[in-house]
Amino acid sequence: MSSIQHTKKIALVDCNSFYVSCERLFNPKIRSKPVIVLSNNDGCIISRSTEAKALGIKMGEPYFKAKDIILKNKVYVFSSNYSLYGDLSRRVMRTLKRFNPKLEIYSIDEAFLDLSNFSDDEVEDVGKEIRNIVLQWTGIPTSIGIAKTKTLSKIANHIAKKKPSGVTNLIGIQNIDTILEKIDINDVWGVGKQLTKFYHRNGIYNAKQLKNISNTWIKKSSNVLSSRTALELRGIPCIPLETKTSKRKSCVVSRSFGTRVEKFQDLQEAVASYCLNGSEKIRSESLTAKSITVFVRTSPFQNKGIYYSNSKTIDFPIATNNSIEIVKTAITALNAIFKNGYRYQKVGIQLSGLFNSQNSKNLFSSDKDEKINTLMKSIDNTNYRYGRSTLSLASAGVNKKWNMRRDHSSKIDTADFNSLPIIKAI
Repeated sequence: MSSIQHTKKIALVDCNSFYVSCERLFNPKIRSKPVIVLSNNDGCIISRSTEAKALGIKMGEPYFKAKDIILKNKVYVFSSNYSLYGDLSRRVMRTLKRFNPKLEIYSIDEAFLDLSNFSDDEVEDVGKEIRNIVLQWTGIPTSIGIAKTKTLSKIANHIAKKKPSGVTNLIGIQNIDTILEKIDINDVWGVGKQLTKFYHRNGIYNAKQLKNISNTWIKKSSNVLSSRTALELRGIPCIPLETKTSKRKSCVVSRSFGTRVEKFQDLQEAVASYCLNGSEKIRSESLTAKSITVFVRTSPFQNKGIYYSNSKTIDFPIATNNSIEIVKTAITALNAIFKNGYRYQKVGIQLSGLFNSQNSKNLFSSDKDEKINTLMKSIDNTNYRYGRSTLSLASAGVNKKWNMRRDHSSKIDTADFNSLPIIKAI
């Protein structure tokens, strides 16, 4: 019983090639084919299947540079579909919480899960069970690394990705140095480019060397981060699970345009659309905003024309999450910074000074405010049920020629029943 209570066990669950896996879920014919997913405006490669990696297609490489390899090898290409990826991510996280509510969502495709409630002997089997259930319930394959600390679980996960079982357990490993010796220092969690250069200058090239470095050297030559990392590699937990999601302080919605925009009308539509998106987000978290910032910019790399970038911040008289008021104020700000003769690449909005609307009291509220709140709830409920932008404002436009370039979109939306694909059995 003591081993269950006193042995810390942290699992890092990582979805394999997550964006690709999401696209494959609704398209069985591409499950064994080379597949890539592109970033906003079909720019860079941000997710690759194992088959695509084998062809030499690099992560982060611009699409046009890899186009010859893609066409030659008949690689399937998809534009990023974040509404789909976000929904499937939430399903994966809900599934993980069934094993233990102590869960830290680290990113859209990664989570730390506390498995300390299981014994040392059974924890690896539990990892395999988690992997199987996540695959069965969501269709998303995962890799799982289990260890005493978050840093070691990251390393375990790195190893698990190369194993057929997809699970690596470092609990109870007597000589972990033989494993850490094979892990390059830049593959250690929290070690970036600059820190890697620093370690290399001091003769530290792998995780084993950092683990066994003297505390005296760390205190003298490095920082708190290095100290924590070294202790974590020794199996001493220093980085706790962050299971509580902190309230956001601001909300930014911004996109680069698919084509350069010159007309004020197009910019206005984009700003209005982003305001609707942002206000919906903060309402879902019961937040209100004290101010809004609108910013515009042209491309710094365009051959012709002078670079222009500007922003305008306006405070709301009373903190609000009312889409109509937010859009109206944002357009006023846009008017103040818009200049004719420029080809704009990007526009965005930032809602700032967010705080919990449920804890705030407005002495000047009226029946009109209550009606507006009811209207906002009705809009949110309708859009949640029938898909985003089912109900919108006229100022957000209809054709949206300024939208992001998504020439390879799968057009799958799990929030919209009509957008789900029909899969026929062969």
